[in-house]
Order: sequence, then C-alpha cells, then structure tokens
Amino acid sequence: MNPSASICLLRTSAIGDVTHVVPLVHTLQSAWPQVALVWIIGRLERRLVGDLPGVEFVTFDKTAGVTGMREIQRALHGRRFDALLHMQVALRSNLLSLAIHADRRIGYDRARARDLHGWFIGERIPARSGEHVLDAIGSFCEPLGLRQEHVRWDIPVSAEDRAWAATHIPGSTPTLMVSPSASHALRNWRPERYAAVMDHAASRGWRTVLVGGPSASERAMADAILANARMAPLDLTGKDTLKKLLALLARAQLVLTPDSGPMHMANAVGTRVLGLHAASNPNRSGPYSDRRWCVDKYDAAARRYLGKPASELPWGKKIERPGVMDLIGVDDVIERFEAAASDLAPPNPHTQRVPVPTKSPGFPPARD
Repeated sequence: MNPSASICLLRTSAIGDVTHVVPLVHTLQSAWPQVALVWIIGRLERRLVGDLPGVEFVTFDKTAGVTGMREIQRALHGRRFDALLHMQVALRSNLLSLAIHADRRIGYDRARARDLHGWFIGERIPARSGEHVLDAIGSFCEPLGLRQEHVRWDIPVSAEDRAWAATHIPGSTPTLMVSPSASHALRNWRPERYAAVMDHAASRGWRTVLVGGPSASERAMADAILANARMAPLDLTGKDTLKKLLALLARAQLVLTPDSGPMHMANAVGTRVLGLHAASNPNRSGPYSDRRWCVDKYDAAARRYLGKPASELPWGKKIERPGVMDLIGVDDVIERFEAAASDLAPPNPHTQRVPVPTKSPGFPPARD
C-alpha cells in the first residue's frame, strides 16, 4: 500500500477495545509516517483517545440512532479511502460502514464475524484461534502488508490531569485502586468482598482508593463498598474524567477490577492489574501485558454452568450467569494481592532471593 494512503478505522466502542486499537494506530504511523488516518469512534471513547497525534476523529453518537448514522454520512460525504479497517462486528456498526467508501474493506475472519459482517467487507484478517483481543485488532494491518510486532499505547495525558491525580494520590505510599463496576452487571463482584480485600490492603499499610463513573449503578456499588469497609478508602467515584482516571491509574501500584474498561486503561499506563475473571476468559480479554496477578475462575465457571472445561468452549465465550463471580473468593484475591505486593517490595539485602521467571506458563511476555 502507498505509504501516504488514507485509512479509515471503524471501532466506535467500548473503552477497553478502543485502548486495543491504539497500538495499531502506532504501528501504522511508524511504518507510514505520512498515512492519513480517520477514526470513527464513539462520543465517550473519544474523550479517552481523541487527542492522539496524527489522527482525525469523527464522532458517532450511537444514542442518536439513524440520525447518528446520517451525521457520519454527512461528515464523510465526498471522501474515499484506500482502505477501511472494519473492527466492530455489531449490526449497527456493519450498517454504519455503508457510509464509508473505500477501495478495500477489511474485516474479521469468518469465525469471529457475526451479524452479517461478511456482507460488508471484501477481505478478512488471518483466521487464528486463541488470540487476545488486542492481537486480533493488531492483525488488521496484515492484509496491508504490515505486522504489529511492538505494542505501545502512549495515550496523551495533560500536565493538568497528572497534577490533579498527584493532588489526590500524593507521595509514594503503595496504592491499591479499586474500580469495582463492569459494563455488564453479571461481571461484578460482591461489594462486601471488595471491602474485605481493601481492609486487608489497608491493614498492610497500603492506601486504598475507590474509583468509578458518575452513573447511579456505580454510585450504588461504591456506597455498598463503603458501608462494608472497616477502614474507609479514599472515594473518588464520579469525580474524575477518563483522562483524570488514566492519570490516577498510573499512580497506583495495583488495580483491582473485573473485566472492564479501566482494566485495559490501567494496563495501557503500565500499572499491574488484579483482574477478576469468571464470566470471561482472561487469556482473551484480560490485561494484555501481564496476567500474573489475575484470579482466573473461567474454567471452573465453564464446568459448573456449561458442563464442560473451558478448553472445549468456543474462543471468546462469555459465561455471564447469575452467581458466576461468586466463584472468586476473598482469599483468592488476597493471595494475588500478597503475591503482587511481595513482588513490588524492594529486595532485602540480608535475604537471598531465588530467581523468579519473568513469564508465567500460558501467558504472553510483557510487551513494551
């Protein structure tokens, strides 16, 4: 493809998946510094990545229905791209793609396509099983003759937002940040269990911080955690923006969260994630760089709710059933917290250290 080609990226949501697109943007720009990139993105998601250098953003308001689609059509009127990277398979996004005129229309392989996705594309990414979502998105550059061999995010955060975060989380006290709510309620853990883990961390000298969005459900979750906590955490629920949250996450040593957007935001700024996985497979949608600190009950959930091991499920199968997150016990999470805390602690010069492998079996190596 011509190094000065024009490429349209279609990925409107969600927060976690949008963070997975950022390394692809860097891959394209690194190979072709003159490439013209236009990204069709959701209104909320643009608040997180909409200041990426060298990218023109066009906002899609999914709440506006047909009117939102017509806005995209008007915004792109008269434009034609060398390639469309159609990275979202929902029917709404498939229909939205009709407003994008491109010589090449690249989409998912047959196994990962749905909602008539194949009708809206002309080429497919390589068919691979067992990929993390980020790697699947990264493979969209392969039909263009590139490979995503390095993963980096570098999402801009202003000095003002960093200063705001430093004001709320000053100093170097080790910090456990808890982002308790996922976009799907069945991925959420019980508030009393979050409170128990936060109390344990506080008893070990850690600062504990509660974060979340301004929605009524997230406020209710935060209030329930606070009601059960013996040692009150700093409550920043509803007080930040996505950029401020990114700055906060960068100041934490460990983030406790279910499968959610903040999980991937934390990973993007290099913060360790204690992910809670039972409803979803961490090897597909967990924190990309390092999953050593996650609690993985996905196989147990598959056996209990579906009657078969996780290895026999279709890749990406969700097990969002009532009670599935109860498979994760407080002791499971405290054990991972203690492992992470021990790994973060400075070495004792009077104690002989045994070398620890940098990669856990079954996990990919950390990427830069």
